[in-house]
Amino acid sequence: MNTPSASFRFHKNGGKNMVREFTRNMFIMLVSVMVGVVIITFFLGDIINQSRIDTINIQHVTEISDINSRNENFTNYYLQGAVIMDSAREVREVANYYFDFALYWFNTALANQSKNLTKPCMDNCTNAMEKYLTAHQNFGKSQPYFINARNYTNNSRYLEILGYYINFADAGQNITTLRYNASYYLKCAAENLSFGNMEIVNLLIENFTMVEEMYQAEVQKYQEFRYQIDGYIFFSTIREIPDIQ
Repeated sequence: MNTPSASFRFHKNGGKNMVREFTRNMFIMLVSVMVGVVIITFFLGDIINQSRIDTINIQHVTEISDINSRNENFTNYYLQGAVIMDSAREVREVANYYFDFALYWFNTALANQSKNLTKPCMDNCTNAMEKYLTAHQNFGKSQPYFINARNYTNNSRYLEILGYYINFADAGQNITTLRYNASYYLKCAAENLSFGNMEIVNLLIENFTMVEEMYQAEVQKYQEFRYQIDGYIFFSTIREIPDIQ
């Protein structure tokens, strides 16, 4: 049997070593590539997630800003309308005070056929007409605020009460117009009574009575809306919906 030469053994062993070295290098390279891929994938995922988080944060901030803006606008319009409407209601009460006194003085003057008592009637009618006109204007001014407030809420309860306010403003304008006209007829009747023109007085009182009947019908609608508004819990003290057990 022939024995391999030293050069052949060296070449053979050197080849094995080269294969091992190549295999080891390839393994290291493969591991390095895999680690690199994992790192790159991690960073890419982190960038994507951070981008998503930033987008959500922007949307969240935008939504909060929009909600705050809507709430502020809604509250602003509602409160402005409510303040003007309260003013209209208060002025109307003062007008009613003058109207009642005017009617008292007219009836007293008519019963006593006294021309001197017609002046207090006419003075109170003038004051009543002025106040009814102011109340009528304020009821009209309040209405657009409630209409605008509806554009800033989707809450069914709030939309319901705003509808009451809008209808209440309409009713307020109707009754103040009728009472203004009634005060005018009463003033004219008192003036003609002072001149002794009884036929004209009777005609004016007929018109006055007709307007007052219309007023009584309209004031019932006004009172219904007033009760709905005054008895309505507008802003809930508990904003959260309670858990159902």
